[in-house]
Amino acid sequence: MWSHKCSSHISRQGKDRERRGSEWDLLTDAAKLGCVREDRMKKKHSKMSDEDASLCCCEYINHHGEKTHILASCCDCADLDEACDRFLKGKSISPQTMERVTDTISDRLRIPWLLGTGAKKIDITILPPLVFLPIFLHIAALHVVLAFIILTSLPILVLWYYYITHQNKGRTLFFLSLGLFSLGYMYYLFLTEVMPKGNVSFVHLIVLTSGLVLTLVCLAQVKKDPGYLRTDNRTTQIKDAETNYTSYSLNGTHQVQQKDWDIPTKLHPSGHNGKLQLGHHELNKNWCAVCKIIRPPRSGHCRICASCVQRLDHHCVWINSCVGESNHRAFILTLFVFLLTSIYGISLTLDTICRGRSLFTALFYCPGVYREYSTALSFTCVWYCTIVTAGMSYLFLIQLINISYNITEREIRFALRDKTGQKYLCGLIIKTDEYNRGLINNWKEFLKLQPNPAKIAIEDLV
Repeated sequence: MWSHKCSSHISRQGKDRERRGSEWDLLTDAAKLGCVREDRMKKKHSKMSDEDASLCCCEYINHHGEKTHILASCCDCADLDEACDRFLKGKSISPQTMERVTDTISDRLRIPWLLGTGAKKIDITILPPLVFLPIFLHIAALHVVLAFIILTSLPILVLWYYYITHQNKGRTLFFLSLGLFSLGYMYYLFLTEVMPKGNVSFVHLIVLTSGLVLTLVCLAQVKKDPGYLRTDNRTTQIKDAETNYTSYSLNGTHQVQQKDWDIPTKLHPSGHNGKLQLGHHELNKNWCAVCKIIRPPRSGHCRICASCVQRLDHHCVWINSCVGESNHRAFILTLFVFLLTSIYGISLTLDTICRGRSLFTALFYCPGVYREYSTALSFTCVWYCTIVTAGMSYLFLIQLINISYNITEREIRFALRDKTGQKYLCGLIIKTDEYNRGLINNWKEFLKLQPNPAKIAIEDLV
């Protein structure tokens, strides 16, 4: 009986081994099959990558990683069909559905490109100015009441959209598109509506065209690097007026070394929000926890550009870029040339459609201007240019005041927040005297005629 139990137990153990062996074989086969499938997927992916390199001018890779043709961009969109169906039935559409529809439309909005990289994606935010600005201006030219309503509503809508984008800290090409298209469209209307009236000479046209071209050239210079602080994983070179510091990590310890120092100063992590300590001082002012670098004085991190900029002034939505140390002078020059060109074009247009009147008088009183649609359209565009010029003049004035007091928009924001600045002229002037060296020296420093003589110690970095 004992032997019978032993034999049955041994037989069960053998069956268990066989079952486990078979399961192991199945797992092994499944693993092999998975490896084979993975290899096939890699080959397929590499094949698609090779195909991507030679895309047709009308083909592109969508957000699902699939090759698609722009002629098929209106097909196979279940979210859009569902949204349209619910809209026609008067039902509500969920925000998630609208977000997916917006992502799909923005991904499929492309144009053919002949450089072998497939169809290029178009930012959807550049389209509203191209579509609605001519429509609004032509409607405003129909009657003086419509002109008043539209020319009052347009700045409000632009400011509202600016507030929305500023709150979300998102990048948009809307304002840059509006500015560039306004320049081009106003110049086109000047050629087609004002020039045929015969009051503008060829010399006037050359001067106006030169101003427009010079504005675009200056804008191209502004769009270049504003002074981004470039870094890698090993070292960061930081330069100010007279000193050079190097920040790097060594065995988990951050170190700062001045250019002519032999011994680096160690920075130990403090464990609070990524701050570091230099001895007993916290790097809570110049240490950027996002970029992981030590910034030179007056530098700042732009959350929209996701980068640190040397001597950051502000992020300008009209150029879709930051204004920093490298492009601040070009920014001021662009504003100056644009204002001169705009005022010159406004004066030429008003002198043509309201002859015999001064510039200021013709702007507010020009009888008979709405008798013809051509003159009404020109007068509407003059008022549109006047509104834009007034806004840019205010920005230009603020910049001139800030340069005269050697302060940036970012420093003004911090001074108002910390209540360390003094207000003058109802807040038009904010004075801190932290970097103020006098009017002449401030402008010399801005124009790089004379560097800032103030020496910066290592303690100023922390």
